[in-house]
Amino acid sequence: MMEPLQPTACARMEGLPKEALEQVAGYFQVLSEPTRLALLNLLRGGERNVGELAQACACTAANVSRHLALLTQHGFVTRESRGTSVYYRIADESVYALCDLVCGSVARQLDRQARGREVFARTAKRSRAAR
Repeated sequence: MMEPLQPTACARMEGLPKEALEQVAGYFQVLSEPTRLALLNLLRGGERNVGELAQACACTAANVSRHLALLTQHGFVTRESRGTSVYYRIADESVYALCDLVCGSVARQLDRQARGREVFARTAKRSRAAR
């Protein structure tokens, strides 16, 4: 009788060897370009071809194709040829959880900065009024 497969443990950054950390850094490097993030966001709604993506993000088809090639190479998207068109879709939806997590962190940081500016502005206003 075969033993049931155990779920694979989720890899963690802690304790990873240098080679693995380099792969993780490469993953984040692909996500460090705003146009690629915009393309991933557009694909959140479903598959699209290069022309549709180029029009939606106001880029040239050649520029979009270069970004999609990199996203495909790193496993973020998959491509499927249909006649003369190539359609792209997300290969691993977990990228959205990561991006949403980062967006939430950035929003909280901006909120803290805005509150700090408000406190500074109120203090400065009171200081000017006291003169």
